[in-house]
Amino acid sequence: MNWEVFITCAITGAGDTAGKSDKIPVTPKEIADSAIAAAKAGAAVAHIHVRDPVSGQGSRDPKLYREAVDRIRDSGTDVVLNLTAGMGGDMVLGGAEAPLPLDAPGTDMVGARERLAHVEACRPEICTLDCGSMNFAAGGDYVMVNTPDMLRAMASRVKELGVRPELEVFDTGHLVMVKDLIAEGLIEDPVAIQLCMGIPYGAPDDPGTFLALVNALPSGAVFSAFSIGRMQLPFVAMAALAGGNVRVGLEDNIYLQRGVLATNAQLVERAAQILTAMNVKLLGPQDVRAKLKLTKHG
Repeated sequence: MNWEVFITCAITGAGDTAGKSDKIPVTPKEIADSAIAAAKAGAAVAHIHVRDPVSGQGSRDPKLYREAVDRIRDSGTDVVLNLTAGMGGDMVLGGAEAPLPLDAPGTDMVGARERLAHVEACRPEICTLDCGSMNFAAGGDYVMVNTPDMLRAMASRVKELGVRPELEVFDTGHLVMVKDLIAEGLIEDPVAIQLCMGIPYGAPDDPGTFLALVNALPSGAVFSAFSIGRMQLPFVAMAALAGGNVRVGLEDNIYLQRGVLATNAQLVERAAQILTAMNVKLLGPQDVRAKLKLTKHG
């Protein structure tokens, strides 16, 4: 049991959710405002993607990140900034009989430096590293691509920038990559890990699989966990019971309850209620900075 828990709010993600809920923040201003509201509701960490303001689709444009980050910083709201570095590894094949060439809509493959351009520009306290490749989302031909050498290059650059990597683990094999990066000196203590449960073709979110991942974590790692959809809020309790921290937010789930669309602040408030009812102390941004030895830039 973890009696001192911090909440991360995943603000918007890059998935096709903007057309499913009018609560999904799209513009940099909306993303910043939603992150600020989540922080005021009890989130110590804001995990941020950006979206194209016209199409609503996920983007990796450093200018959009810079605007969202500047708005949060200029607001005076204290929250740990955690930017995704997952964009730029998207491969969409052309179908079962003609997978190549890789020119299907949605393919976006760039090098390690370009994938981290917004991290270099904004210097958040944390950025994510997805620690393996996998078929992602039910159906289709989309593969999330993160090769070992790409991850080594990205981890090395993140270390140079003085940013703490949050290692995203979607399945058991990804922990092998995590341990290799640690052994090679590319990840410094304290190691921060996010267990990402319930994503199709990744680790299912049953308790047995979840505990298997927890039991295989590197010694001394600080971990958080989440699941998607209706399992997001039950995983608030599950994560704390297993010794971890918590992630909620519209990236992973758009409902507060059946048929009721949520805001990020409402999901954070609900998570805080669950944890408080368990007699758990909620950690604030300064506590998280001390726990993860973060450097506040900007």
